[in-house]
Amino acid sequence: MSKVAKQKVGLRERKKAKTMANVQMHALRLFRENSYHATTVEQIAEAAEISPSTFFRYFATKEDVVLTDNYDPFLVTAFENQPSELSPLQAVRNAMISGITEITDDEWETTRQRNQLIMAVPELRAAALNNFTQMMQLLTQIVAKRVGSHSDDLAVRTFAGVVVGVNISLMEYSAEVTKSEFAKLLDEALEVVDKGLLI
Repeated sequence: MSKVAKQKVGLRERKKAKTMANVQMHALRLFRENSYHATTVEQIAEAAEISPSTFFRYFATKEDVVLTDNYDPFLVTAFENQPSELSPLQAVRNAMISGITEITDDEWETTRQRNQLIMAVPELRAAALNNFTQMMQLLTQIVAKRVGSHSDDLAVRTFAGVVVGVNISLMEYSAEVTKSEFAKLLDEALEVVDKGLLI
């Protein structure tokens, strides 16, 4: 791909992320004001000044406007850039902590509000399971590549499951604490795993 083509792709992705963030911002505001169940896709689209058909180009369902984020590519890049001498857990830990510390305060506030909704709305909690499954598959792939194994390796899959489990266990906290407080909690939780879960 040429440099110009890469720039166009980069611009397109930034524009897409900006539009998605704008739609999520308006959706979360409407959910707070009117409740999740009482808010329609049409109302969200109107508030974001887009058509309902444009909404569905970015989000397949109303649930997705809460569940979707754009952080996976950043996690992958941060993980792949970790020094080779680090263990997979140390690399994941560094990548996740850097990802949290690098997002803006506004992005953290959106994440916090999304997690509050997920914890409060039963169908969102159920739908979030699919997101965690996708996160586990992503971790399985990038960790397997780092250690020269396969994504169906039991040890690799177990490792990915443990890391995702840590994130699930802290999800309720992330809806209530500041960005720096959550980064500290996640770091401490992954340190517990690194020490062998001695409880």
